Amino acid sequence: MTEPLGSMRRFAGKAVAITGAASGIGAAAAARFAAEGARLALCDLNADRLNESSAALGLAEADLFVRAVDVSDGAAVEAFVADAAAALGGLDVLVNNAGIGCFGHVDEITPEQWRRTLAVDLDAVFFGSRAALPYLRESQGCIVNTASISGAFGDPGLVAYNVAKAGVINLTRNMAVDHADDGIRVNCICPGGAATTMIKAHTRDEPIMAEYERLVPMGRLGTPEEMAAGIAFLASADASYITGHALTIDGGVTAQTGQPNFDRIYRERGWDKKMLARKPEPEGR
Repeated sequence: MTEPLGSMRRFAGKAVAITGAASGIGAAAAARFAAEGARLALCDLNADRLNESSAALGLAEADLFVRAVDVSDGAAVEAFVADAAAALGGLDVLVNNAGIGCFGHVDEITPEQWRRTLAVDLDAVFFGSRAALPYLRESQGCIVNTASISGAFGDPGLVAYNVAKAGVINLTRNMAVDHADDGIRVNCICPGGAATTMIKAHTRDEPIMAEYERLVPMGRLGTPEEMAAGIAFLASADASYITGHALTIDGGVTAQTGQPNFDRIYRERGWDKKMLARKPEPEGR
């Protein structure tokens, strides 16, 4: 049975920094950590949306640090982490969540689109982690990165995003190995389709939504709250012996081979009884 939100207090008194916190998974993670007692440092490029979402958390002024930050700017990220740690009296958890995507093949996207996608999705994880490590060594804290199932496989037309998220997954593994002796755990979540602002822009298109329903074994998009639950788990003491792990949260998408769904096709055609009665095929193909 799932615990009601707020019934667990795994982060009481803990300081948690989250990038890309104004909407989607980042905002859901902020709400989850706040409900479990955390003190929060939040940043996002969209200042207005960040102020609105952070105000809705209901935290005391002393328990909330908010700043508009372009996470592709290493100096800005470093300043955010340092000032957040000063405001909250240290840092226990860093969630590198900010992300963007762009559509196009290698010979279609511009160098500027390529660099911007990698800067926000991958460089920012490097910047944030580098800045947070001194504080996390002191607190024996942890890092949770938002990667994607798109970092483990290829998506048509998403070359820059695929490459960036693959980098996040392996950067997660590397830091887990390099900093285990420091007492720092590093993990990432790999969401499938989730009903975030970025995905909703595409799923307003009915054929795309129908394709999600067809391809996802659970028959729906995930929610930002379900992704946030994975982040909170990896950041908690419940995951104390887990590091270097990429936690897939995708409704079963990557449990499949990607081949045509012959089972569905045969059953829709009423062939299921005939197919089930057939003798096994002889060996060989």
